[in-house]
Amino acid sequence: MAGILRDLGAHVIDADEIARGVLAPGGAAYADIVRAFGRDIIRPDGTVDRKALATRIFADASAREQLNALTHPHIRRLMAEETRHLTAAPGTEVIVLDIPLLFETRDASDLDGVIVVYADEPTRLRRLIARDGLSEEEARRRVRAQMPLAEKVARADWVIDNTGAPEATRRQVGRVWEALRTRERRAGQTSRAGRRR
Repeated sequence: MAGILRDLGAHVIDADEIARGVLAPGGAAYADIVRAFGRDIIRPDGTVDRKALATRIFADASAREQLNALTHPHIRRLMAEETRHLTAAPGTEVIVLDIPLLFETRDASDLDGVIVVYADEPTRLRRLIARDGLSEEEARRRVRAQMPLAEKVARADWVIDNTGAPEATRRQVGRVWEALRTRERRAGQTSRAGRRR
């Protein structure tokens, strides 16, 4: 969905992309992650084995909290810096913060709106298994580690139902895009929307 918004003209700041940089060798959290989780999560080329790290943190809530404490301050700082840069740039109408765990990791009250991308649990599990090569139990563990989707939907300004065909999703995103641009024109300033899935 973020890709569709980018194609329509939004500036997208991707939390996952920033997290990859924070975890990369020489990144802001790399040394702390190695100290906390050991060299067994490091590949021979020196990069963090994200799959091994994910397996560990989704099996252990305290390890997940430790990882979040080591990475999230850096991710938030870098996202804020990029937001300030884009807000100051001429012609920026809409900035979308693509944050998979928005409600779990930060206060959303400073955003102009929140978009939640929804899919039913069987669809979410099937996609997670296909995308990450997980077992069904591993996928269920990851879903359980998040805030219930119904609660996220209740907090959202816009909900995109991503269960069906891609064309239906694109139409919904187009309607949200027009709403964001209308808000921006009324306010006379850059709109910032958070997106979570």
